[in-house]
This record gives sequence, C-alpha cells and structure tokens, in this order.
Amino acid sequence: MATHSRRIGDQPWVRRSLIGLALMLTLILLVIPVVVIFAQALSAGWSTLASNVMDEYTLDAIGLTLFVAALTVPLNLVFGTALAWSVTRFRFPGRKLLITLIDIPFAVSPVVAGLLYLLLYGRNGWLGGWLSSYDIQLMFAWPGIVMVTVFVTSPFVARELIPLMQQQGSEEEEAGVVLGASGWRIFRKITLPNIKWALIYGVVLTNARAVGEFGAVSVVSGNVRGETNTLPLHVELLYQDYNIVGAFASAALLAAIAILTLIAKAFVEWRQARTEHATPAEGGV
Repeated sequence: MATHSRRIGDQPWVRRSLIGLALMLTLILLVIPVVVIFAQALSAGWSTLASNVMDEYTLDAIGLTLFVAALTVPLNLVFGTALAWSVTRFRFPGRKLLITLIDIPFAVSPVVAGLLYLLLYGRNGWLGGWLSSYDIQLMFAWPGIVMVTVFVTSPFVARELIPLMQQQGSEEEEAGVVLGASGWRIFRKITLPNIKWALIYGVVLTNARAVGEFGAVSVVSGNVRGETNTLPLHVELLYQDYNIVGAFASAALLAAIAILTLIAKAFVEWRQARTEHATPAEGGV
C-alpha cells in the first residue's frame, strides 16, 4: 500500500494561512511605509511639496545623487561582467578566494567601509599626504563618494551573473571559437544574449543601492550642503532641522526613483518578451 507524503500547504487552511501571512507582512513592511512617505510629503499640500523639491539645496542633492549613480552603474557593469567571466570561464590559483572576496561589501558595514577609505585616502591617511602633494582631494569631495558607492554596490552584477554563467557552461562559446568567431563577436552574439536578464537585474539593484546609499557616503562626503550632500544625506539634514515635510519630500523622491527603476526594468522585460515572440531567435555566430 503506497504512502503519500504530505507537503506543507496541502491542507487548505495551511495554504490560506501562509498566503495571508505573506500578504500581511508585505503590507506592513513594504506597502504601508511607502504610502506613509508620500502621505507625509503631501501633508502640507502640493505647493509646499513643490517648494521643498525645488529648493536650491534639494536640487543640488538630486543632481549629485544622479551623477554618482551615473558613474557607479557603468563601472560596476564592466567590473561585474569581467569578474563573472573570469571566475566562470577560467581556472586559476586563487579563483575560489576571489569568488569569496566578492562578498566583502556584503559582510562589511558601509560605515566601516567609509572609515577604511578615509583612513587610506584622507588628508591624514596612508596615501593622503602623497595625494595632497599633487593637490588631489578624494575624500570630502565627489570622487570619494563615487569610490565608496562603487565599493558597496560592486557585488550585485557579479553575483547575478556568476550562478547563471556557471549553469549555462561554455559549450556555445567554445563552438563559436571553433567556427572562427572573434572574442567580441562571441560575447555579443552568444554570451550577452544568454546573460542579458541577469545583467539588467544586476544593474537595477546597483542603481537602487547607489541612489539610496547612506552609511559609507556620510563618512567620506563631509555632508556639505550644495556640494557633497546626496539625497539620502539631505533627508537626514532636513529632519535634524525639524523640516519634517521637507525630509519626507526628499524621501518621496528617493522612493519615486526606486519605483521608476522597477517600472523601467518591467518595461524592458515586456519589450524583450514581445520582440522574442514576434521574431524567431536567430542562431549562429
């Protein structure tokens, strides 16, 4: 007589309870906080919200935040792709150690990372004196902000690509080499189409983290209004100034950027799926 093992969720009451718990936690932890942010930003009316958003220092913070993200995302795109390619396509001494080192930004607190960069590149740091002799300032300026932002976001692209590229293997690329295709053509025709969705997702995560990074940036920026003040730091300054509506207005901008990033990702996926459905995939290199 066969025995049938029961899985979690086979009973209707268990399934409903788990779904209800998931929905409740999503509502409490994700939806309600976002709604509160926009509600508080609009609590004094649209005119007050607009005046806070169009404030000179807020515009400067928005510009610096987008500038840092615009530099961070391409740098990590190249770095993450090259790193994933190296550890999945080649075998060399220290390969496993390199894969482990990718996760350092996940393990180290962003504040600690900022302090380390300050210790290295600050005016009184190990390399600070040499940099100062050439009139190069990295800390308490936008280059330092970019450096720490690249550090904290560096694993996202690589960590999305490595498992996928390991699973896919290198047989198709090796076939391209046998057929005489160049390295760039193999990457463009074989590798890139196979990793495009993981690459896009890694870029989305990198952009979201770059825009919202606070801890490391607060250490190396100096937090000077209008100069080294990013949007997350600007939220803190406004809150400390008891400008609650202004703080929530800037927080709403951060939330809106995050939502727009997700919408852009969904749009790209929809267009790609539509294109693949309309046009059969072409093979060969």
